[in-house]
Amino acid sequence: MQFDLSAVETATMVFVGTLVFALVLAAFVLTAGFLALVLVGVGKLGWFVASTTLLAVVHGINNGWDRLVHHASTVEIPGDFHGQPSPSTGSYPRVILRDS
Repeated sequence: MQFDLSAVETATMVFVGTLVFALVLAAFVLTAGFLALVLVGVGKLGWFVASTTLLAVVHGINNGWDRLVHHASTVEIPGDFHGQPSPSTGSYPRVILRDS
């Protein structure tokens, strides 16, 4: 037995068509919302990784600089530097700079 679509009332076809359209629309909205949440999550993860990496680099530079300055302050320089003649400006003694 074959199904005859002409036997279905118009109101029933409109109702079923409306339900199908509503399901397609709901699926589209749910998919779009899910993809938006995924993109926001990926963006937040990327920002977290970038900011953490940058913060670690800045802390590493600061720690290295602190160690370098601490080491430089403990080094004793033997003797004084004597002035060296400069070809155009004359002779000026070099100055030893220290952390005070």
